Amino acid sequence: MLSSVNSLLPILILLPLLGFIICLILGKSLPNKLVGTIGSLVIAVCFAISIQFYSLVSQTDKGFEIELAKWFQLGDLSIGFNFLIDRLSVLMLLIITGVGFCIHLYSIGYMSGDNRFHRFFAYLNLFIFFMQMLVIGGNYLITFIGWEGVGLCSYLLIGFWYEKTAYNNAARKAFIMNRIGDLGLIIGLFLIINQFGSLNYTTVNALAEKNFLANGVFNDPTIIFISLMLFVGATGKSAQIPLYTWLPDAMAGPTPVSALIHAATMVTAGIFLIVRSSVLFHLAPITLDVVTYIGIATSIFAATIGLAQNDIKKVLAYSTVSQLGLMFMALGIGAYGTAMFHLTTHAFFKALLFLGAGSVIHGMGNEQDIRKMGGLRKKMPITFITFLIATIAITGIPPFAGFFSKDEILAKAFANSPTLWILGVLSASLTAVYMFRLLFLTFFGTFRGCDAIANHKESQHDTAHDADVSHDSHDNNHGHQPVTRLEQVHESPGIMTIPLIVLAILSMVGGFMGIPELFGAPHRLQEWLKPILGYLPTSEHHIAESTEYILMGVSVGLVLIVAIICYRIFTRKSANDMANENQASVFKLLANKYYVDEIYNTVFVLPTMYLSKFWYQVVDTLVIDGFVNGIGRAVNWTGDRVRRVQTGQTGTYIFAMVVAIAIILIYSLIPALTGKM
Repeated sequence: MLSSVNSLLPILILLPLLGFIICLILGKSLPNKLVGTIGSLVIAVCFAISIQFYSLVSQTDKGFEIELAKWFQLGDLSIGFNFLIDRLSVLMLLIITGVGFCIHLYSIGYMSGDNRFHRFFAYLNLFIFFMQMLVIGGNYLITFIGWEGVGLCSYLLIGFWYEKTAYNNAARKAFIMNRIGDLGLIIGLFLIINQFGSLNYTTVNALAEKNFLANGVFNDPTIIFISLMLFVGATGKSAQIPLYTWLPDAMAGPTPVSALIHAATMVTAGIFLIVRSSVLFHLAPITLDVVTYIGIATSIFAATIGLAQNDIKKVLAYSTVSQLGLMFMALGIGAYGTAMFHLTTHAFFKALLFLGAGSVIHGMGNEQDIRKMGGLRKKMPITFITFLIATIAITGIPPFAGFFSKDEILAKAFANSPTLWILGVLSASLTAVYMFRLLFLTFFGTFRGCDAIANHKESQHDTAHDADVSHDSHDNNHGHQPVTRLEQVHESPGIMTIPLIVLAILSMVGGFMGIPELFGAPHRLQEWLKPILGYLPTSEHHIAESTEYILMGVSVGLVLIVAIICYRIFTRKSANDMANENQASVFKLLANKYYVDEIYNTVFVLPTMYLSKFWYQVVDTLVIDGFVNGIGRAVNWTGDRVRRVQTGQTGTYIFAMVVAIAIILIYSLIPALTGKM
């Protein structure tokens, strides 16, 4: 088995990198379909290798740790190119490559006609390369390489259409805010080296078990600080309070990028890091409390903002932030397997939602404002049905995928604290409100395109500036304009709808990998991850089956009630109704995201710019440059005066010589004359 892993691992690592090089260097001279085929085929092969790894890892509990090469030795610290193929990394590989392949395939149709088609696929392949490095790294440093790599790729893809300043601003915002989180991660890595003398996951976990867990030592200050710093890094990557504001602006990138970032890759990195470091977090209950409260606060906060967004992608963006918050809450209460379960199902239905949104944008001629939609199910049946499935899944209606994973989170939350359960149910109910609002305004009722255009000026207070930031422009590149009549709406081509169908099937059946124990079936995902998390003692509180049935009925019942109410309200909305609704002060507050961006701008950005201007104009220009330039001017002034001595005239030189000789003689005779006197 080890020999098979050794032979397949280099292919898995290098193939996406090779795809990146081919698409970037040769892609411009190749037909777009061939470039798309190459880029997609690379990921398909990686998916096939991941399936093979799944088969191999299923036969062992420990997995395979492989060192391809020694990197450097610094004293007792040895760092190598270590890779860890175990059950956690294989699960992540299957998600990354499986969902990633669907997104690549979809992109062939969505990005057709873009004049940088080859560059787009090159960046996608590079993104997968770094994400694979992140999840299969055998030590924190290899993971950090992938961590920074996906940050770079997100910058390149979010700002892919760099002609517009708003897109560049969104890319820079994502890059800078992630660097804030990454600083915490770097500090955490140095502390791990200082405490354990290694960055290898197996070594660190073994020493943590031996030195702390076995002796019952919890909340050691060093471990608390390490885990908090790792959590800061996770907060940046997975967009939690206070570092969440970059993710909604990441909608500036093409829609397939949104699907890739939100569903299968970058934002899941923070969840993965905490699960991979679960023994350190388990040893720091104080940190876990912080993770819990930040997670549930982010979930509810982002969900309320999603209620008032009119950009179809912005609604889904805040949905991602909210769902990630639920995953962090699960991590905080020690339900690491449950968090991974929801991460997996979320990858299916969130990728489907974003790709479905892209299909709507494509069919609407590049329109993203849901106020200008309505009745699209008649013209886009495949997109509608798959989007409906994804909506049912994310809102937690059985038997679709989101029901099983979200119900498990809520059950674990209730077992720890009924208050957490109430907050979790509130988040789930808000999810149902904004998702059914989005579904019904987009696909039901009457088409509002013309009316919305006529009344567009009545609602300038809304998030129009955000729509500009997240507005896809690939259709504009080949002359498409937003449609004004329902007859102009069209279904997307097969290359785009086939991935939708595949993801819809996964969104329907994906939850059955984690059937609740009360139904008598084994929880396959928990069993799969048990060797990874088995070293943690069981600390979960169990609840009675009757109680769990009641909790399940309450959460599902609330979602169904919300769905009925939303149907009655939003299927009858006209453009005028929405314009009047947008005037409400509460709606304005939510539509403007509680003005957090403005607060950040006032508290952090403007003072930084002012301080930078002060240092530039006063300290740098007047003091430092003044001192340096002053020395230069003094040298120039002195040189200018001294050089006049060199006149080039013989008479002047003879005269100077005579004067000098006279001075020397006088100076020499003064002592003699003074002595006689």
